[in-house]
Amino acid sequence: MKPDPAAEIVPPEGFIRSQGRGDFSTINGPYYHRAQQGDLTEQAFFAEQRHANGLGLVHGGMLTAFLDGLLAAAVWRETQTRSVTIHLSVDFLHMARVGEWVMGDARVTRATRDVAFVEGRAYVGGHDVVRASGVFKLMHRRAPS
Repeated sequence: MKPDPAAEIVPPEGFIRSQGRGDFSTINGPYYHRAQQGDLTEQAFFAEQRHANGLGLVHGGMLTAFLDGLLAAAVWRETQTRSVTIHLSVDFLHMARVGEWVMGDARVTRATRDVAFVEGRAYVGGHDVVRASGVFKLMHRRAPS
């Protein structure tokens, strides 16, 4: 059995490894999160070679998947309701490289009974790498018939 390379990674102070995020996120991660801080939801991942594109930069698809999960986590935190993405807008602003911690924060800007509007960013050091906004459908459980 191969050792888990992420087992040796020490997350930034205050962050712990996230669990129970589903197979897609488990394969792409590991992801880390910080306990509740104000109205921000905060997550992070350590960029490994498997997250890179052919240029050795963190792949835009990885950054998009990270932001999608981060925004969804902010919706959960704010509404305590599971959600699915209706719309996701992503702006790539800068590069992230293998060996860097990609940090992210997000907040719900508005929530109705059926949808939530969210904005967030991923950053490395002092510069934003990606900004995103999204609309999420709140998935209310139906009463049994």
